[in-house]
Amino acid sequence: MSERLGGERFAGSFTQQEPIPEAGIDAALAVLRHGRLHRYNTVAGEVAETALLEEEFAAYVGAKYCLALASGGAAMACALRALQVRPGEPVLSNAFTLAPVPGAIASIGARPVFVDVTEDLTIDLAHLEAQAKASGARVLLLSHMRGHVCDMEALMALCDRLGVRVIEDCAHTMGAKWKGVPSGRHGAVGCYSTQTYKHMNSGEGGFLVTDDAELAARAILLSGSYMLYARHRAAPAPEAFEALKLDVPNVSSRMDNLRAAILRPQIGLLDDRRARWRALYQGMERGLARASGVRLIPRPQHEDYVGSSFQFLLPGWEPARVAAFVAAAAARGVELKWFGAADPAGFTSRYVHWHYAAPEALPRTDRILAGLIDMRLPLTFSVADVDQIARILTEEAAAAARADVPGQVAAVTAD
Repeated sequence: MSERLGGERFAGSFTQQEPIPEAGIDAALAVLRHGRLHRYNTVAGEVAETALLEEEFAAYVGAKYCLALASGGAAMACALRALQVRPGEPVLSNAFTLAPVPGAIASIGARPVFVDVTEDLTIDLAHLEAQAKASGARVLLLSHMRGHVCDMEALMALCDRLGVRVIEDCAHTMGAKWKGVPSGRHGAVGCYSTQTYKHMNSGEGGFLVTDDAELAARAILLSGSYMLYARHRAAPAPEAFEALKLDVPNVSSRMDNLRAAILRPQIGLLDDRRARWRALYQGMERGLARASGVRLIPRPQHEDYVGSSFQFLLPGWEPARVAAFVAAAAARGVELKWFGAADPAGFTSRYVHWHYAAPEALPRTDRILAGLIDMRLPLTFSVADVDQIARILTEEAAAAARADVPGQVAAVTAD
């Protein structure tokens, strides 16, 4: 490296994903050439790409039933409707999550009830119990935010005792496991996303999985199956639909065959991607282990995580100092997201910004989010890239820690 230490600048992109596999491109072109993009538009003897995708994803996570949908948000809203959540009903959810999670709750007219986050970035079980009892909520939409999985045995035992049904938002944990059980398989329903920045990429898309035949039948009807539910392969028998088909509304949110064709070859890549993301994540852990003022997030031994993003805390840092650190990193090509910023920016917001939910103040969560930093780790990065990013962040953290006045913190650049 010709530049002196501290002068280097990262030139990579935090938003560049890997190309779609050639098998997915070929399958997508075949769908485009025959023109039957709608999942129920098939010829004699043909099984739709979407039906095959559902069958294959159900097998991957070990679920009886699977439904492919237009987005992860659509999957969560569909799950809430399938559980017959009513307008005005309280629904528990993490305070630390992304906007589509409370958005799914609000989209059906229900009311989000937020639960504190711990310093390990998982849901606070004591506060969950208190909020469940205070609100009377019967459903928890649990976000495994940024890939951090809580003690699922303890959570399920608590929710079973309280009579709370669990929907798992696995947008950041597709391919992850807790004690060998795939993420999404502890609760009544698991929901996943295939948006571009997730673990399979179709631009937009999602899955809903369950072992409950009635929930699956309701979800399939809700997704817009009309009376064509028998064309689903990862679905209950047609009899499960008979008592429901005249009472469940059609809320068209199906996935199409084009996106399904793109996704099918990616299922077989998930385990390899998890291993590659783990290498990047662990490289970042090593690189930031001695960074000044930085607290890394411990990963439980029972959590087989997917490290597609990386988080760390800056405990006790003043907002101006954090803002200067983020700006200094950006000046050197490192794109960070700060969950303590006063205003939402890009994809990043926190519970106090969602005024439609009328959130109550959560001081413990506020304290944690005030110093929470987040960054993507796309698979287009190499371990060498991660090492460079960690060097830059370590230098800028030291510079921020030395500054007497937060406004004086500046990027360290080459002369």
